[in-house]
Amino acid sequence: MVDDGINASIIEIQYKQELSNFMHHLKQTVVSSVYPHKTEMLFESLRDWSLFYSMDEVKQWFLDKRKNCKMRVIDIPLKEVAHWVIDNTTGNIFHDTKDFFIIHGIQVNTDNREVGKGGWEQPILEQVGYDGGILGLIRKRFRGVPHYLCEAKSEPGNYGKVQLSPTLQATFANLRQSHKGKKPNYARFFENNKDSKIKVLFDSWLAEDGGRLYLKRNRGILIEIDENIDISLESDDFIWLSLHQIKELLIEDAWINPHLRGILAHV
Repeated sequence: MVDDGINASIIEIQYKQELSNFMHHLKQTVVSSVYPHKTEMLFESLRDWSLFYSMDEVKQWFLDKRKNCKMRVIDIPLKEVAHWVIDNTTGNIFHDTKDFFIIHGIQVNTDNREVGKGGWEQPILEQVGYDGGILGLIRKRFRGVPHYLCEAKSEPGNYGKVQLSPTLQATFANLRQSHKGKKPNYARFFENNKDSKIKVLFDSWLAEDGGRLYLKRNRGILIEIDENIDISLESDDFIWLSLHQIKELLIEDAWINPHLRGILAHV
């Protein structure tokens, strides 16, 4: 782990000097008016500016998370899944709260796909209300150097069980606490992002996989929190990464999940 003292000061000075030189060389280049932060984020991608961990330390931390993941996923008959109901008339499957999602059938009529003429029929998942959720990533500077708050998140369908996800990954049903559970970590920063100390860098509806999800989209948000705001880690599943580290981890075997990848696609 990088020291908070001399090493951090050196990185801070180098970052500011080299960023200034980078911006100077690019001043004749057209800078995006849509994403004014894009130029600095391009600079961040060129080398690892992390004040916290080396790349080797990040990889070891992640491998330990996968190795020590306590989630156990067991296949069971669909009819035995608690709180999920099969409609006797339609065969549709829904949660007994009438929230989350529904599984129903669709008939697809098209001649321009690999299945040939006539199309096909299939089950598909439909989000209740089509409102999706929030996929949010926090960016914060430490000594002037940007870092991104990511989570080693376990999901039952993940390849490898644990993948690196954004700071917040929650449906609006989760945010409403329809499951009667706790409020998702860091949700307050995205639900109240009009605060003057929070700068919204990216906020857009992002498409999901239309082959299995019906009319699904999620709201991808990248915010920058004022450097003077203290953000404690809710658990050791969270980690501050540099943008370079996140992009370098894309070459690993399914370590970065699609939501983190999608939020940063514009840079």
